[in-house]
Amino acid sequence: MLGGHIWELVIVLVLALVVFGPKRLPEIGGAMGKGIKEFKKGATELESTWKDDTSSSTTAARPIQPGEPVRSTQSEPEPVARDREVG
Repeated sequence: MLGGHIWELVIVLVLALVVFGPKRLPEIGGAMGKGIKEFKKGATELESTWKDDTSSSTTAARPIQPGEPVRSTQSEPEPVARDREVG
């Protein structure tokens, strides 16, 4: 599965053991595992929210009937205040 990359993994693990020490290595591994787990959870929630939004927007769309006023779904832009010098 790892092929020729097993030596690279061994070197990285040995360097981590030397830098952080045997007591801190399990703590770091646990923190990394929790971080990856939270990242996957957030990505899954974001994906499901995106799918819900796109599916609800496609089902809510209906054709405009003749004579019906067209309403924008976007809010009106706020006017920009500009300072003008009177000469």
